[in-house]
Amino acid sequence: MADNIFDSANVKKGAFPTKRKAKQRAASGSRSARQHKKAMANPSFKENRLGKLVRWLSWGITFSVAMTFSVGLGTTLALVAPFRLLGEKDGPVSLPELFQGGLRYGISRPVNIIVMGVDLNLDKPEEGETYDPFKSRSDTMLLVRLNPGNDRVSILSIPRDTRVEIPDVGLTKINSANWWGGPDLVTEVVSKTLNDVQIDRYVRVSTGAFRELVDVVGGVEVHVPFAMQYEDQTQKLKIDLKPGLQKLNGDEAEGFVRFRNKNLGDIGRAQRQQILLRALQKKMANPAMLTRLPQILSVLQKHIDSNLSVGEMLALMQFGLQINSEHLQMVLLPGRFSGPEEYELSFWLMDLAGMDRVMQTYFEVSPPVGYEIVARDPSQIQDIRIVVQNASNSPDGDTVMVEYLQRQGFSNIHYADEDWPHSIAKTQVIPQWGDLESAEYLQTLLPDSQLLANSTGDLGSDLTIRVGQDWLQQQPASSSDS
Repeated sequence: MADNIFDSANVKKGAFPTKRKAKQRAASGSRSARQHKKAMANPSFKENRLGKLVRWLSWGITFSVAMTFSVGLGTTLALVAPFRLLGEKDGPVSLPELFQGGLRYGISRPVNIIVMGVDLNLDKPEEGETYDPFKSRSDTMLLVRLNPGNDRVSILSIPRDTRVEIPDVGLTKINSANWWGGPDLVTEVVSKTLNDVQIDRYVRVSTGAFRELVDVVGGVEVHVPFAMQYEDQTQKLKIDLKPGLQKLNGDEAEGFVRFRNKNLGDIGRAQRQQILLRALQKKMANPAMLTRLPQILSVLQKHIDSNLSVGEMLALMQFGLQINSEHLQMVLLPGRFSGPEEYELSFWLMDLAGMDRVMQTYFEVSPPVGYEIVARDPSQIQDIRIVVQNASNSPDGDTVMVEYLQRQGFSNIHYADEDWPHSIAKTQVIPQWGDLESAEYLQTLLPDSQLLANSTGDLGSDLTIRVGQDWLQQQPASSSDS
């Protein structure tokens, strides 16, 4: 019998991937040959993270945020006119149907959803075929976990250039899976790649959703770090932004997150997407957005293809009522870009040990037998690479932090290239590549610090410490204690 993921929901079970046998895993390549320990011990492995990282477009992530942050607006469904939702019924959904068909449901267990942001489909359909705007390579791929057990949402960004084996295609980039076989093939490939993680549903988001959503909420305010100019006639993209704190409309926000011809390229782009998503979340949390709920939902349904039913969508809305920003975890799939001597094409090569740790920490998926993750003692954690970034009112804030960490036994400590553009009240600990164990240990040494489970820290770090005003205020007491 199908395993329902929503209380009382009569949902259909799709053709989800089954567990792989040991011999199937061996056929795709021996993990021992991938040299977990050597890869982690090789300094160039981590430095290669500073190469260009995969593009992952914001509209895909924006829908994930809409399912978590802004879904709290679902409580106002009774206040708005009937509107058309995704799901089993084609046509308007009346108020009674909303309550009878969805609001009585709740999530009965953790749910994993694959979210894809797809490029514009510029190909004309073959004769006799129907045009499918979602048949394209995915520019964003996210694995989203909604866990009612701890009221958390975890989002894993999978680089579009990740090297995987696609059935009947061969070893290639994961972004082509949607083009070859749609969401069913994507689900199979992602599950196989990530330790047989179960995937329950899919969501595909076309271009335009993010841009329109920003316009609907009236724009977002972000800090543009440098001048951005770029034009792509194929994708109808023109970027022209000046540096500084400013309010961006939909077109400008799309340019802000897609720009990649500067310094760290796609790696910087990934970080800007997370920064802008936080700004979007803050804007959508404003009670004034309640009046714009019909427009927000209209944007989402126009640009989304999904096998979520009406009841399931509304169950996610109910779950969103319990989520706050501190319970949203975002992480990048650990790895590195291949060198020109390795492959003809540029691939994102997974760090298998890092992937195992991320999947166990964020998705409760254990590594294969023989690759179990063991807890590290403090001496091992003290070897991690820490980057300290000043975000206090004092020019010496980062120096004071570095000296303190050295006294605690840490030696692999570095200063950030630039200070954070504005001061923050509370010191932040950011596990750049998802290492929550190290972050939580470090947090015990920094009283009242805030752990941000995202990837907005220094890209060359394992952990980034962003020094806030509270740190300097604590120093007189800390000095006297010592």
